[in-house]
Amino acid sequence: MRFDRISKLFCSSLIVSAFAFSAVPASAADNPYDGLWTVTIVTNSGNCEPTARYPLTVSEGRVTAPGADVTGKVGPQGLVRVSIGPAFANGQLSGNTGSGKWNGASGGVPCSGRWEASRQ
Repeated sequence: MRFDRISKLFCSSLIVSAFAFSAVPASAADNPYDGLWTVTIVTNSGNCEPTARYPLTVSEGRVTAPGADVTGKVGPQGLVRVSIGPAFANGQLSGNTGSGKWNGASGGVPCSGRWEASRQ
């Protein structure tokens, strides 16, 4: 008899847990682009640094970098919109790679170029 009560309690708990889990809506945590990325920035015009490489992290669709003033997002379809200090970048991620364009300034002189990313 005790086994029956434990079994019923366990089954009831399992059903309630399964229902509660299935009722949780999909969130930004499901972003397929979450993870560590290496981004290479290339300057095409202006006096900004010719080439630079940075590690970036995407977590729940938000872009961050250690010790840098980075804000932005990667959408679930891979659309990228980021600001890095006074510079702005946009582009597209697909699978484990991505690319786009950026623009900003160095010493008040406009700069622009392209960026490429790869997932680590």
